[in-house]
Amino acid sequence: MAEKPLILNLYKNLGETPLECLYRYREEHPEHKDLKMTYLGRLDPMAEGVMPVLAGNTKDKEKYLAYDKTYEFEVLWGFESDTYDVLGKITEGKTPQKLENRISNILKNIRIKKTQEYPAYSSRTVSGKSLFMWARENKIEEIDIPERRIKIFSIDHVHTRLVTGKEIWEEVSAKIALVQGDFRQKEILNLWQNAMYARQKENFLVSKFVADVSSGTYIRGLSQEMGKLLGTGALAYSIKRTRVGEYKLEN
Repeated sequence: MAEKPLILNLYKNLGETPLECLYRYREEHPEHKDLKMTYLGRLDPMAEGVMPVLAGNTKDKEKYLAYDKTYEFEVLWGFESDTYDVLGKITEGKTPQKLENRISNILKNIRIKKTQEYPAYSSRTVSGKSLFMWARENKIEEIDIPERRIKIFSIDHVHTRLVTGKEIWEEVSAKIALVQGDFRQKEILNLWQNAMYARQKENFLVSKFVADVSSGTYIRGLSQEMGKLLGTGALAYSIKRTRVGEYKLEN
Protein backbone atom coordinates (compact mmCIF):
# COMPACT_ATOMS: atom_id res chain seq x y z
CA MET A 1 0.00 0.00 0.00
CA ALA A 2 1.36 3.40 -1.04
CA GLU A 3 2.54 5.73 1.69
CA LYS A 4 -0.01 8.47 2.40
CA PRO A 5 1.43 11.89 1.47
CA LEU A 6 1.94 14.51 4.16
CA ILE A 7 1.31 18.17 3.36
CA LEU A 8 3.23 20.68 5.48
CA ASN A 9 2.01 24.28 5.41
CA LEU A 10 5.30 26.19 5.66
CA TYR A 11 6.01 29.93 5.76
CA LYS A 12 8.76 31.00 3.39
CA ASN A 13 10.61 33.98 4.78
CA LEU A 14 11.52 37.08 2.82
CA GLY A 15 14.92 36.60 1.17
CA GLU A 16 14.82 32.80 1.19
CA THR A 17 14.67 30.57 -1.84
CA PRO A 18 12.17 27.69 -1.63
CA LEU A 19 15.07 25.27 -1.19
CA GLU A 20 16.50 27.30 1.69
CA CYS A 21 13.05 27.21 3.32
CA LEU A 22 13.09 23.40 3.14
CA TYR A 23 16.59 23.24 4.63
CA ARG A 24 15.51 25.52 7.48
CA TYR A 25 12.43 23.40 8.17
CA ARG A 26 14.49 20.19 8.30
CA GLU A 27 16.90 21.78 10.78
CA GLU A 28 14.01 22.94 12.97
CA HIS A 29 12.20 19.57 12.70
CA PRO A 30 14.79 16.79 12.76
CA GLU A 31 12.00 14.19 12.92
CA HIS A 32 11.33 15.03 9.25
CA LYS A 33 14.93 15.40 8.10
CA ASP A 34 14.90 12.17 6.06
CA LEU A 35 11.52 12.75 4.40
CA LYS A 36 11.52 13.46 0.68
CA MET A 37 9.98 16.91 0.15
CA THR A 38 8.82 19.00 -2.80
CA TYR A 39 7.13 22.41 -2.67
CA LEU A 40 3.72 22.92 -4.26
CA GLY A 41 4.45 26.20 -6.00
CA ARG A 42 7.56 28.35 -5.86
CA LEU A 43 8.02 31.76 -4.27
CA ASP A 44 10.71 34.18 -5.44
CA PRO A 45 13.30 35.47 -2.94
CA MET A 46 11.48 38.82 -2.72
CA ALA A 47 8.16 37.09 -1.93
CA GLU A 48 7.15 35.57 1.40
CA GLY A 49 4.24 33.63 2.80
CA VAL A 50 2.38 30.35 2.49
CA MET A 51 4.35 27.58 0.77
CA PRO A 52 2.79 24.11 1.16
CA VAL A 53 5.21 21.22 0.85
CA LEU A 54 4.42 17.64 -0.12
CA ALA A 55 6.43 15.23 2.03
CA GLY A 56 6.95 11.49 1.95
CA ASN A 57 5.11 10.10 -1.08
CA THR A 58 5.51 12.87 -3.69
CA LYS A 59 4.56 10.94 -6.84
CA ASP A 60 1.12 12.60 -7.11
CA LYS A 61 2.53 16.12 -6.91
CA GLU A 62 0.83 17.28 -10.12
CA LYS A 63 -2.69 17.03 -8.70
CA TYR A 64 -1.78 19.52 -5.96
CA LEU A 65 -0.27 22.14 -8.26
CA ALA A 66 -3.56 23.55 -9.60
CA TYR A 67 -4.62 25.26 -6.36
CA ASP A 68 -5.63 28.90 -6.80
CA LYS A 69 -3.85 31.45 -4.61
CA THR A 70 -4.32 34.72 -2.76
CA TYR A 71 -1.68 37.45 -2.57
CA GLU A 72 -1.25 40.77 -0.84
CA PHE A 73 1.23 42.85 -2.79
CA GLU A 74 2.53 46.38 -3.19
CA VAL A 75 3.41 48.17 -6.41
CA LEU A 76 6.00 50.94 -6.58
CA TRP A 77 5.07 53.28 -9.42
CA GLY A 78 7.62 55.08 -11.60
CA PHE A 79 10.29 52.37 -11.68
CA GLU A 80 10.86 49.20 -13.72
CA SER A 81 13.29 46.32 -13.32
CA ASP A 82 14.35 43.36 -15.42
CA THR A 83 13.00 40.97 -12.75
CA TYR A 84 9.78 43.01 -12.23
CA ASP A 85 10.57 43.32 -8.51
CA VAL A 86 13.14 45.13 -6.34
CA LEU A 87 15.79 42.42 -6.87
CA GLY A 88 16.49 43.51 -10.43
CA LYS A 89 18.33 46.11 -12.50
CA ILE A 90 16.11 49.17 -12.29
CA THR A 91 15.30 51.96 -14.71
CA GLU A 92 13.45 55.09 -13.69
CA GLY A 93 10.16 55.93 -15.35
CA LYS A 94 7.62 58.68 -14.77
CA THR A 95 5.93 59.80 -11.57
CA PRO A 96 2.22 59.05 -12.10
CA GLN A 97 -0.30 61.88 -12.00
CA LYS A 98 -3.85 61.51 -10.61
CA LEU A 99 -3.13 57.86 -9.82
CA GLU A 100 -6.24 57.23 -7.71
CA ASN A 101 -8.50 58.16 -10.63
CA ARG A 102 -6.71 55.76 -12.99
CA ILE A 103 -6.29 52.63 -10.88
CA SER A 104 -9.84 51.39 -11.50
CA ASN A 105 -9.27 51.33 -15.28
CA ILE A 106 -5.95 49.52 -14.81
CA LEU A 107 -7.63 46.84 -12.71
CA LYS A 108 -10.42 46.38 -15.28
CA ASN A 109 -7.76 45.53 -17.87
CA ILE A 110 -5.87 43.25 -15.51
CA ARG A 111 -9.01 41.32 -14.51
CA ILE A 112 -9.72 40.25 -18.11
CA LYS A 113 -6.23 38.87 -18.74
CA LYS A 114 -6.29 35.32 -20.12
CA THR A 115 -2.57 34.74 -20.74
CA GLN A 116 0.68 35.91 -19.19
CA GLU A 117 4.20 35.82 -20.56
CA TYR A 118 6.75 34.20 -18.26
CA PRO A 119 9.18 36.73 -16.72
CA ALA A 120 12.61 36.66 -18.31
CA TYR A 121 14.02 35.99 -14.84
CA SER A 122 12.17 32.77 -14.06
CA SER A 123 12.92 29.05 -13.98
CA ARG A 124 10.79 28.19 -17.04
CA THR A 125 12.97 26.38 -19.56
CA VAL A 126 13.31 27.02 -23.29
CA SER A 127 15.49 24.66 -25.36
CA GLY A 128 16.69 23.02 -22.16
CA LYS A 129 17.86 26.23 -20.48
CA SER A 130 16.10 28.34 -17.84
CA LEU A 131 14.87 31.73 -18.97
CA PHE A 132 16.97 33.47 -16.32
CA MET A 133 20.10 31.96 -17.89
CA TRP A 134 19.09 33.26 -21.32
CA ALA A 135 18.59 36.66 -19.67
CA ARG A 136 21.91 36.64 -17.80
CA GLU A 137 23.72 35.75 -21.01
CA ASN A 138 21.96 38.66 -22.77
CA LYS A 139 20.41 36.22 -25.23
CA ILE A 140 16.75 36.59 -24.24
CA GLU A 141 16.01 38.36 -27.55
CA GLU A 142 17.09 35.23 -29.42
CA ILE A 143 14.13 33.15 -28.17
CA ASP A 144 10.37 33.33 -28.02
CA ILE A 145 9.29 33.68 -24.40
CA PRO A 146 6.41 31.27 -23.72
CA GLU A 147 3.05 32.25 -22.29
CA ARG A 148 0.62 30.39 -20.06
CA ARG A 149 -3.11 30.69 -19.48
CA ILE A 150 -4.11 32.39 -16.23
CA LYS A 151 -7.24 33.61 -14.46
CA ILE A 152 -7.57 36.68 -12.28
CA PHE A 153 -10.58 35.86 -10.11
CA SER A 154 -10.43 39.19 -8.28
CA ILE A 155 -8.02 42.06 -7.71
CA ASP A 156 -8.74 45.01 -5.44
CA HIS A 157 -6.95 48.21 -4.52
CA VAL A 158 -6.50 48.51 -0.74
CA HIS A 159 -4.74 51.88 -0.38
CA THR A 160 -1.93 54.04 -1.74
CA ARG A 161 0.75 55.53 0.49
CA LEU A 162 3.57 58.01 0.12
CA VAL A 163 7.13 56.85 0.71
CA THR A 164 10.29 58.95 0.50
CA GLY A 165 13.35 58.10 -1.53
CA LYS A 166 15.28 57.67 1.72
CA GLU A 167 12.70 55.15 2.98
CA ILE A 168 12.78 53.25 -0.32
CA TRP A 169 16.56 52.92 -0.16
CA GLU A 170 16.48 51.75 3.45
CA GLU A 171 13.70 49.21 2.83
CA VAL A 172 15.11 47.87 -0.45
CA SER A 173 18.66 47.51 0.87
CA ALA A 174 17.37 45.68 3.96
CA LYS A 175 15.36 43.25 1.79
CA ILE A 176 18.25 42.52 -0.56
CA ALA A 177 20.61 41.97 2.40
CA LEU A 178 18.49 38.93 3.31
CA VAL A 179 19.25 37.17 0.01
CA GLN A 180 22.05 34.61 -0.17
CA GLY A 181 23.72 33.32 -3.33
CA ASP A 182 24.35 35.12 -6.60
CA PHE A 183 21.42 37.36 -7.50
CA ARG A 184 23.58 40.29 -8.74
CA GLN A 185 23.03 41.99 -5.36
CA LYS A 186 26.01 44.37 -5.47
CA GLU A 187 25.18 45.69 -8.93
CA ILE A 188 21.48 46.05 -8.10
CA LEU A 189 22.17 47.85 -4.79
CA ASN A 190 24.43 50.32 -6.60
CA LEU A 191 21.63 51.11 -9.07
CA TRP A 192 19.13 51.67 -6.27
CA GLN A 193 21.55 53.82 -4.31
CA ASN A 194 22.33 55.97 -7.35
CA ALA A 195 18.62 56.37 -8.12
CA MET A 196 17.71 57.41 -4.57
CA TYR A 197 20.77 59.48 -3.62
CA ALA A 198 19.54 62.76 -5.09
CA ARG A 199 15.86 61.98 -4.42
CA GLN A 200 15.92 61.16 -0.71
CA LYS A 201 13.28 63.74 0.22
CA GLU A 202 11.11 63.17 -2.84
CA ASN A 203 7.80 61.36 -2.36
CA PHE A 204 6.90 58.26 -4.37
CA LEU A 205 3.67 56.28 -4.59
CA VAL A 206 3.22 52.69 -3.39
CA SER A 207 -0.17 51.00 -3.86
CA LYS A 208 -1.34 47.87 -2.06
CA PHE A 209 -3.57 45.26 -3.73
CA VAL A 210 -5.17 41.92 -2.84
CA ALA A 211 -5.63 39.37 -5.63
CA ASP A 212 -7.10 35.89 -6.03
CA VAL A 213 -5.46 34.21 -9.02
CA SER A 214 -5.00 30.86 -10.70
CA SER A 215 -1.95 28.71 -10.18
CA GLY A 216 1.05 29.89 -12.18
CA THR A 217 0.19 33.59 -12.15
CA TYR A 218 3.25 35.78 -11.58
CA ILE A 219 2.36 38.69 -9.28
CA ARG A 220 5.53 40.54 -10.19
CA GLY A 221 4.46 40.11 -13.81
CA LEU A 222 1.07 41.68 -13.02
CA SER A 223 2.87 44.57 -11.30
CA GLN A 224 4.98 45.20 -14.37
CA GLU A 225 1.92 45.04 -16.63
CA MET A 226 0.09 47.56 -14.44
CA GLY A 227 2.98 49.96 -14.94
CA LYS A 228 2.77 49.50 -18.70
CA LEU A 229 -0.96 50.22 -18.64
CA LEU A 230 -0.37 53.38 -16.63
CA GLY A 231 2.52 54.41 -18.87
CA THR A 232 4.85 55.19 -15.96
CA GLY A 233 6.49 51.87 -15.19
CA ALA A 234 5.98 49.84 -12.02
CA LEU A 235 7.49 46.95 -10.10
CA ALA A 236 6.49 44.65 -7.25
CA TYR A 237 7.65 46.35 -4.06
CA SER A 238 6.46 43.53 -1.76
CA ILE A 239 4.61 40.22 -2.22
CA LYS A 240 2.99 38.08 0.47
CA ARG A 241 1.13 34.89 -0.39
CA THR A 242 -1.64 34.37 2.14
CA ARG A 243 -3.39 31.29 0.71
CA VAL A 244 -2.73 28.27 -1.50
CA GLY A 245 -5.99 26.33 -1.93
CA GLU A 246 -7.16 25.44 1.58
CA TYR A 247 -3.77 26.22 3.14
CA LYS A 248 -3.81 29.68 4.69
CA LEU A 249 -1.53 32.10 6.47
CA GLU A 250 -3.34 31.68 9.78
CA ASN A 251 -2.69 27.90 9.91
